[in-house]
Amino acid sequence: MKQRTIAKSVEIVGIGLHKGVPVKMRLEPLEANMGIIFYRSDEGITIPLQIENVVDTKMATVIGKDGVIISTIEHLLSAVYAYGIDNLRVVLDNDEIPVLDGSSSGYCMLIEEAGIKELEASKKAIKVKKEVEVTTKEGKRVALKPSNHIIYDFSIDFEHPAIGQQAFRFDYSIEEYKENISRARTFGFLHEVQYLRSIGLALGGSMENAIVLDNTKILNPEGLRYDDEFVRHKILDAIGDMALLGYTLVGEYDAHAGSHHLNHLLTKKLYESEENYEIIDLEEADEESKVFQTAYARA
Repeated sequence: MKQRTIAKSVEIVGIGLHKGVPVKMRLEPLEANMGIIFYRSDEGITIPLQIENVVDTKMATVIGKDGVIISTIEHLLSAVYAYGIDNLRVVLDNDEIPVLDGSSSGYCMLIEEAGIKELEASKKAIKVKKEVEVTTKEGKRVALKPSNHIIYDFSIDFEHPAIGQQAFRFDYSIEEYKENISRARTFGFLHEVQYLRSIGLALGGSMENAIVLDNTKILNPEGLRYDDEFVRHKILDAIGDMALLGYTLVGEYDAHAGSHHLNHLLTKKLYESEENYEIIDLEEADEESKVFQTAYARA
């Protein structure tokens, strides 16, 4: 199993969710062992995708360096991670990744337009050896558990008639990701949107790029893409947040009411002790390599 990048550069222009301003974004191939790197062309600052570069997790996952930030990276990273891309340069001329339609399906299409290129270097993955967990007194929980597969298991419980209790278990493959996860949109409540706009956030948010709910119902005239679109989007976000590990994950992610903040704490906790994980070479790890070969088979 070899490392992956994209076959050619691709570019889009879109609106940032919070600032509401146009952003030009270009994805560029990188050589082996370079990882995922962000570059703010307007500031001349490079920000590697590393846990220590996370600067905010309240409304989105935000990375930064020397006072320069890049916000709302999780949807793009979810698609990049799902396609098994190890090396990529993301060039932006503003401080936020375009939101597109609020899901990651547009990024899937962008990656497929670019094509995937295998490199000579062997692919590495991070395998969970010992369960790690982060919990809150309110009962929220995120955990990583040992497994020879790649599983995302998520549940939510909202006191809202259009959401309620939802659960979804995702057994990773690219085809399953495209079909069952990538189209799930971000969501928000009308009263929250109004507050966020009052403090200069969510300025680019609309029913074109999010599911919007009032106190009783979904306001989007087209309705939902899946009956349980809300929990599927939570999995989409979690996959993007786990990209901060720097390697594709082999293990089970299990969460109830997880968030960007808890996901960030979870990645940090996994790395606290080498007893929790091992970095495996997929040229040598036969069982895990077969999992990836199956997952990538039709991509």
